[in-house]
Amino acid sequence: MIVVLGVVTWFVPPEMVEIHNVLHHLNFLPLMIAGMLFGWRGAIYALILAAAVDLPSIVRHWSSMPLDAQDQVVELIIFGSAGLIAGMLSDRERVQRKRVEATKVELEQVYVALRDNIEQMKKSERLSAAGELAASLAHEIRNPLASISGAAGILKRGNASAENEVECLTILEKESQRLNKLLTNFLDFARPRLPRYQRVDAAAIVTSVAALARHAANLQQVELKLAVDSRLPEIECDAEQLKQVLLNLVINAVQASGSRAIVEIRATVKKTILSIEVHDEGTGVPLGLEDRIFDPFFTTKEGGTGLGLAVAANIVEQHGGQLKCSNNASRGTTFRLDLPLEQPLNGPRLVRKGGLRDERVWRKGT
Repeated sequence: MIVVLGVVTWFVPPEMVEIHNVLHHLNFLPLMIAGMLFGWRGAIYALILAAAVDLPSIVRHWSSMPLDAQDQVVELIIFGSAGLIAGMLSDRERVQRKRVEATKVELEQVYVALRDNIEQMKKSERLSAAGELAASLAHEIRNPLASISGAAGILKRGNASAENEVECLTILEKESQRLNKLLTNFLDFARPRLPRYQRVDAAAIVTSVAALARHAANLQQVELKLAVDSRLPEIECDAEQLKQVLLNLVINAVQASGSRAIVEIRATVKKTILSIEVHDEGTGVPLGLEDRIFDPFFTTKEGGTGLGLAVAANIVEQHGGQLKCSNNASRGTTFRLDLPLEQPLNGPRLVRKGGLRDERVWRKGT
């Protein structure tokens, strides 16, 4: 561009002042472009080239049209300075860009390393959790096995009385049932089945659970109160699993309460959430152990497996709800179950097919 402008300027007659003025101002473009593309060094080289190319024209005009020649010199200096400033700014922008790119590369490396560390931590955490779970299961199994081994040893020696034989057989039966219950609960916790959603009457579920638990409450001399909102709508859930959760909570509340105590079941609905609360008048959860109440094999009840609440928490989580525990202000504990009234449309559901049986299918959209 500089060479073309210089050649055109040389061949344009000096009398055509307007055209010369335009050609002089067009030198601004190559000087600025040189600074932006090649930095301040490029601007200086372009200015030197422009001065060399325009020098013959300046010398020719200096005698006949000195003002035009002086304007051309001044414009070259101004345009060259502008190109130099643009080149300095361009160089600074390049340096900043290189720094940003270097920082980006470093951040990507840090991100990869952090992601690998997180995956390693997750793997270690899973292994640690599996180890703790296995240790807890082994500890829970060891006690009934010790009782079974002792009773079997007494029977093997053959010198036990009839009364002792009956006692040993009772121990064998009781501990075998305990082991079976423990392993059944453990499998329910380790391999929970998917919920099979149906639209059911929430009030009917709560009422049926209260009816099932009333016999155990009468044996404990515990009064079972039921407070169900008459406006409870239908809820989309797995009715069997929801009954299992509620029955577990109510039986635990009955067992935790003393005689002549009151266990209250409240069911209300707020917008799209069904809330069910189970209040008891027991001793409550010991301070500092509230966060562990839903951990597997953690129990404050003598003879408990510590898996009932863990299984219940898993079922509630699969339903997209929350299960919380808190000590009451006076005494006792409150378990609160919050469940959404509607489930996502892509969950497994029970549908009637051919009028013969229920099958679980996946429904998407409508």
